[in-house]
Amino acid sequence: MPKTKFKPDNQVAYDKVPVQFKVLPGVREKLKAVPNWQERLREFVDQLITDSAIQFS
Repeated sequence: MPKTKFKPDNQVAYDKVPVQFKVLPGVREKLKAVPNWQERLREFVDQLITDSAIQFS
């Protein structure tokens, strides 16, 4: 049986289709150097969506 390489911390599984966007050269390497960058980016996106929903209500 294959070993699970990644276990999410939340109760709901992540979407199978990733969100992707283009960045300027060098940003990818700098982002990967930030500790816990994926979780922090997920939190930022959630906050961005919340703020946007409030703004347009």
